Amino acid sequence: MTTMRALRAQRDAGTLVLEDIPVPEPGPMDVVVRVASAGLAPGLMHLLRRGAFKHLPTTLGFEAAGTVTVVGSAVTGVRVGDRIRVHPFLNCRSCIHCRTDRDMMCAQQSIMGYAAFNDSAMPLYDEYHNGALAEYVRLPYWLVDPLPESVSFDVAAKAHTLANAVRAFKWAELPMGSTVVVTAATGAMGTATVKLAKHFGVAELILVGRHSDRLKTVAELSGGIPTAIVALDELPDDWATSNALGDRLRELAPGGAHAILDYVPDGPVTGQAMAGLAAGGALVHMGGNSTPLPQSPLALMMNMWRIIGTRACTRNDALEVLRLLETGVLTADELITHRFPLSDALGAVDAMQRRDESMWMTVVNP
Repeated sequence: MTTMRALRAQRDAGTLVLEDIPVPEPGPMDVVVRVASAGLAPGLMHLLRRGAFKHLPTTLGFEAAGTVTVVGSAVTGVRVGDRIRVHPFLNCRSCIHCRTDRDMMCAQQSIMGYAAFNDSAMPLYDEYHNGALAEYVRLPYWLVDPLPESVSFDVAAKAHTLANAVRAFKWAELPMGSTVVVTAATGAMGTATVKLAKHFGVAELILVGRHSDRLKTVAELSGGIPTAIVALDELPDDWATSNALGDRLRELAPGGAHAILDYVPDGPVTGQAMAGLAAGGALVHMGGNSTPLPQSPLALMMNMWRIIGTRACTRNDALEVLRLLETGVLTADELITHRFPLSDALGAVDAMQRRDESMWMTVVNP
């Protein structure tokens, strides 16, 4: 095969096209992977419109799993036929952040098939910007994670999302028996967080989302943790300006929540939810919300709140997820709610943008 199908973003940064392009050829340090499953991320189109994709046209998609088909002449430790997960982060591998399990902070960090977060020169991103929403993907061999036989390609493709939730929990530094608020709880990150809560000693969950019926379904993922829900469509009509969300959270947890794991992409939810934090509690934000927070520095001081922003997981977080999946301590197959063939990748992106139905984790199968 000399050509393959791939979902491509064009130079106008608003048009996606499914087209035929050459199958990538590996360099000496590369592998080529036959993609079995590629994940779709909700923020893809938002970042594309913001100009975070530095090379256009480009093949989209950073979450993937599949089988190695070709290895470069200098590759070690990887063989043709290996089942693998693609780790999509391009890092320098030598800075202080990369050497201390904080590789998402590397100045060189960028994501194959996704975004670059800095404007400095990024030679790895220049070379490996094409992603995995395609029949084949090329990547440096050191970004290959061996995939246990017991872990499906679909779940492996979304291990990144689970690893992001692991990172959010780690930043929160929760005590045992904690109360945790999860916002945007019916999305991919929210459901991953609920599924992982029992592994981090959470005793009580409060889930915030738009619709009560969807929240009730997500609550069933908690593994028996007592779970309350706050549906925005059931709050008073003026909730966005009246702090009704914060008041409701205080009713459910009078002593305050130990952490808010916040995945809301816009609007007042993030700021209002902080009113539900206990003294010394943490807001961990991974939603990309640009709405200013209403709390003053004085409020932060008096309540001793911590605000942590995190844009991604680390490599070790992803490997931890794979170990949990391999041992059966964590199961995640039920989180994959939608599967699309590559031929309908445009429809998959459209469905994810519209969210007319509940979509937890979505994969594309080339």
